[in-house]
Amino acid sequence: MKLSRQTLVYLAWAAAQVAVLGGVAWFGDRQMQLGYTDAAGWRPFTWPFSTKEAPPGRAYSGDEHDVYVWLTLGAEGDCPDGIATDEALERAIDIRILDPRFVPVGPGERVRVTDAFGRARVYVHKRHNGAQRYGEAVAIPYNCDVLTAIIDGDARDPTKRRVAREFLESNTVQVWVLKALEER
Repeated sequence: MKLSRQTLVYLAWAAAQVAVLGGVAWFGDRQMQLGYTDAAGWRPFTWPFSTKEAPPGRAYSGDEHDVYVWLTLGAEGDCPDGIATDEALERAIDIRILDPRFVPVGPGERVRVTDAFGRARVYVHKRHNGAQRYGEAVAIPYNCDVLTAIIDGDARDPTKRRVAREFLESNTVQVWVLKALEER
């Protein structure tokens, strides 16, 4: 039985439509797993680090920054005192996962995210293409758990850093943090 040319064209169109619908379904499922873009324009993307580098977390991209957030549950060290020094900050978070040649720009500073106080410090590092980027390491202890974040972008500007820190206080991040704390 030989199929007519018109039948073959219809079959090709049907196969193409099935492939397109399958691709759209895959993309939609992936986006649902990542989460939605919030009202401020922070878009989730796939977690880029291995479990050896950092515990599983969330990665978001904004207009000028990428923010990587994860929880270190039951952190050891400065538990009763929080993260009060640059040395404690560097023990809590290793910005070298972005680039092993990081250099601190200056001393760290005390920061507040929601009702918890922690520490942040700005670093300069080189991207794979050689361009300089500024990042900020942020560690906020809560009881003996630590919310850690790397803000990667132009962290030289305090206004831009504040926008990224405000994102750490947003419902997008805080709901994820609360769910992670409840699930342990």
